Amino acid sequence: MARPSRPLPSPSERLPPRPAPSGGGRLSPRQARQLMDTAYLAAATGLLWLALYYLPVGSPLFRLALPLPLALLQLRHGWRCAAEGLLVTALLLVALMGPIRGPLVVFPYGLLALWLGWCWRRRCSWWLSWGIGSLIGAAGFLVRVAVLSVLVGENLWVVITTAAAGLLERLAGVVGQAAAVELSQVQVAAVLLVWVQNVIVVLALHAVAYWIFPRLQAPISEPPAALRGLVALDPL
Repeated sequence: MARPSRPLPSPSERLPPRPAPSGGGRLSPRQARQLMDTAYLAAATGLLWLALYYLPVGSPLFRLALPLPLALLQLRHGWRCAAEGLLVTALLLVALMGPIRGPLVVFPYGLLALWLGWCWRRRCSWWLSWGIGSLIGAAGFLVRVAVLSVLVGENLWVVITTAAAGLLERLAGVVGQAAAVELSQVQVAAVLLVWVQNVIVVLALHAVAYWIFPRLQAPISEPPAALRGLVALDPL
């Protein structure tokens, strides 16, 4: 009596079973939090940049808040996540604003955020982070002025030099000297005006981060004794 033939195995039954991926193929809680923080804080930086460009009010507050999300990201997860967050922000803004205005967020706000986050994470002195941060802010401002001058087809530096010339004329009138102001003096005064503005902004960034970041479990370094009385009055 002939034996009944067995059915041939299906192609899926012929293949050997696949080995299970190591670690189950899932992100660890720490990696998941890094990914989430990078996405959300990069998006927050992009929204602040859009608001700075397109909203008619609140630009001083937006300028003050722009470096803080990426600095907070670096305090929580290190410089690599902060650099990735800056890259994500720039790519997002390139998609929304174009290849010229979008990457301008790097100058100076992105670089300033990376510098401040690096100093605060390592508990560096405020004098170091404040001094070099003001230079980064001034240099980034000059880069932004140059790019926007090319974009609009006008020399925007003339606006700053005009303000500096007016300031020098007022100072000359106060001290009783009516001599003509030279061009080199106007240029130096314009650069000093930009630097002084960034000195004030970076100090304000230190104060705001000193007040807010401890509430987010990311405290920064303590202020020096000369500045402790200035930032001790926590308005929050």
